[in-house]
Amino acid sequence: MPTPQDSSPSGAPLKTAASARQTSLTAALRARWNRGAEQLERWIGHDLLAVLGRVAMAALFFQSGRTKVTGLLTVSEGTYTLFREEYRLPLLPPELAAHLAAYAEHLFPLLLLLGLATRLSALALLGMTLVIQVFVYPDAWPTHVSWAGLLLYLAARGGGALSVDRALGLR
Repeated sequence: MPTPQDSSPSGAPLKTAASARQTSLTAALRARWNRGAEQLERWIGHDLLAVLGRVAMAALFFQSGRTKVTGLLTVSEGTYTLFREEYRLPLLPPELAAHLAAYAEHLFPLLLLLGLATRLSALALLGMTLVIQVFVYPDAWPTHVSWAGLLLYLAARGGGALSVDRALGLR
């Protein structure tokens, strides 16, 4: 049972010296952690993340697009075969789907690289990612989640300071 010395006039328990030191240490650690986090935010920042995200997604999708064509932009027979026999997307004829995928995987990565229509490009590639996840490779969700994370970031935050969007005054 608490004694009168253990509580304040209101009946609340008094802090002991050890409890006060613990609170002070916790506050100091929290303050140091927050200063470090703020410094990281200044060093890394949105502009660096946007450039890295744009380059990563552009490289990934452009490379995929190059596997679908011969020459500059001629859809290969192998691509038609993949869309007919392996991918089998619903709602679209395989030949049309092959062309749309090949062209989209060239156009949107180039736009991302430039930071031009960044949000639109990120959303278009996110749509492709969702189609791939749902209809083509449903077991590849860990890969697709990482792509979606970067693409959602770019769609939400835009291309950053080092983008044509910014030079044009677009958000």
